[in-house]
Amino acid sequence: MAGEKGFIGSIDQGTTSTRFIIYDHDARAVASHQVEFTQFYPEAGWVEHDPMEILESVKVCIAKALDKATADGHNVDGGLKAIGLTDQRETTIVWSKSTGLPLHKAIVWMDARTSSICRRLEKELSGGRSHFVESCGLPISTYFSAMKLLWLMENVDAVKDAIKKGDAIFGTIDTWLIWNMTGGSNGGLHVTDVTNASRTMLMNLKTLTWDEETLKTLNIPAEILPKIVSNSEVIGEICKGWPIPGIKIAGCLGDQHAAMLGQACKKGEAKSTYGTGAFILLNTGEVPIKSGHGLLTTLSYKLGPQAQTNYALEGSIAIAGAAVQWLRDSLGIIKSASEIEELAAMVESTGGVYFVPAFNGLFAPWWREDARGVCIGITRFTNKSHIARAVLESMCFQVKDVLDSMNKDAGEKGTLDNGKEEFLLRVDGGATANNLLMQIQADLMGTPVVRPVDIETTALGAAYAAGLAVGFWKEADIFESGEKAKNSKVFRPAMEEETRKKKVESWCKAVERTFDLADLSI
Repeated sequence: MAGEKGFIGSIDQGTTSTRFIIYDHDARAVASHQVEFTQFYPEAGWVEHDPMEILESVKVCIAKALDKATADGHNVDGGLKAIGLTDQRETTIVWSKSTGLPLHKAIVWMDARTSSICRRLEKELSGGRSHFVESCGLPISTYFSAMKLLWLMENVDAVKDAIKKGDAIFGTIDTWLIWNMTGGSNGGLHVTDVTNASRTMLMNLKTLTWDEETLKTLNIPAEILPKIVSNSEVIGEICKGWPIPGIKIAGCLGDQHAAMLGQACKKGEAKSTYGTGAFILLNTGEVPIKSGHGLLTTLSYKLGPQAQTNYALEGSIAIAGAAVQWLRDSLGIIKSASEIEELAAMVESTGGVYFVPAFNGLFAPWWREDARGVCIGITRFTNKSHIARAVLESMCFQVKDVLDSMNKDAGEKGTLDNGKEEFLLRVDGGATANNLLMQIQADLMGTPVVRPVDIETTALGAAYAAGLAVGFWKEADIFESGEKAKNSKVFRPAMEEETRKKKVESWCKAVERTFDLADLSI
């Protein structure tokens, strides 16, 4: 990649923080800035964000990262070629196109308030929970944007009125940001990309357009939906009032798809991103595969308007790093997230303790909204180190459950044959800096885990998409560069097969204990 001058910027708008990272032509981060923003929990199981606060966080991150790059002697002002954007998926906003103001706070992807809507639809529709799977690859679940949009349409008067007047528009976070960055109520572009659209339940996976039948069934007006574009194309230019006016927005992907690109996952290759939740995607190539084992059919990426679409199987885990935050913020067992590694390493095992973080139910492959968190196997011998280690193991067991399902689905369809002798799991996200977590993951899977030098591959993927669109990089730079692989760290399993088997059996017992607990008395 060496030689070319210039930079690509990347907005990474996550669940708990926003970042802007500036990359040089060697895909090295030369400057970045990160800002956390407020999480609102108005009721049990409800999670909201303030869209205006998110907007402000993006502005601050861009301005501060530019200042840092300039202070370090980089000519970013003259050399920024384009920016890419990646975001938390499914999080839903409806706003007024005349005022530009949100009509309600954003309903976050993990919010469970729509469970009654989901149950109602399951009863009413002939296909039950799987009614829309054929078109969108997704079951009816509180997870996806369509259910959140229905809740807003049914429960918020301002949304009902604005839809009647033709003043309401809907979008996930990418759509909200692009609309505002390209002019807002003064001609802002109302667009989303294929990966974010694939998580709404409203896009047809084969045609990559909004599915008319689904819209009709759910009574969602097509005119409030954004235009769908590919992941790598010039979408528009940033307007005045932003730190980088005139710069092209040239890439857009949902966070997990951006990580797939950042990890350069080709057909037959999988990655797991450890963040608030954990998300495992396997690139299945140019054909969407229907899962028989509780996984979602989704997109990997589409790198240009005329490019082939790459599909994926995905397993989503609601609570991964969030369980560590819970230990820190709610129980006070640790003072910072990074302390968990040292605490958990003080013991050789969990001492028979198993923790299942089903705080708002369980996602893949179980899909149990009636599940609630459990910690079993506690004795007088149990101390906080055992619990810390059990929390780390819970993240790894959940990833293993998803990968086992993937192996079944993909093995049946022959899409795991990637020409390599052993299956490697590529990992990324902040929690992967924890070496103990990565070793536990390799041990429980019985296969190697590969961690790249730059573990923030989500932002890198969005930068790659933008760089490809403006000719800053070629696909060969991303998919055929051996440089990164040389510097990756590989964690190899060291656990005996018999021990692994017994631990997995105990974990499955613990998971079963979480079922049917949603109506426990307060």
